[in-house]
Amino acid sequence: MQLHQLKPTKKKKKKVVGRGGSHGTYSTRGLKGQKSRSGGGKGRSFAGDKTPLFRRTPKLRGFKSLYAKNNITNVSALEANFGNGDVINPSSLLRKGLISKIKPRVKILGNGELNKKFVVEGCIISKSAEEKIKKAKGEIKTM
Repeated sequence: MQLHQLKPTKKKKKKVVGRGGSHGTYSTRGLKGQKSRSGGGKGRSFAGDKTPLFRRTPKLRGFKSLYAKNNITNVSALEANFGNGDVINPSSLLRKGLISKIKPRVKILGNGELNKKFVVEGCIISKSAEEKIKKAKGEIKTM
């Protein structure tokens, strides 16, 4: 079947109210009042004697970011859980239980003291943590 072979279908006429005819002047709308007018009636939010739903529900307050937060751990936790010369990456931190998940990213903060030498790779590192790792003669491999 092609476009030129199609035949028009019957179109239903829109009901025109209040023009006489078999239903008379008022066209089954009754006499005067809100419901007899065009566009009359209650809105969707009307709830009778109750408070409307949109006013009953608590409104969200504050701001919630769309982006997930980094999983963080501190230099003091690395000192306590890893040995001298260990390689620290997100999977090793997950195995030791220092972070709950690898996604989205892992960040190491500089809280605490560091005396051991580490090789850190695949993590975001704060400036203070970077200074402490380099001071302990550790190595940082960027992502």
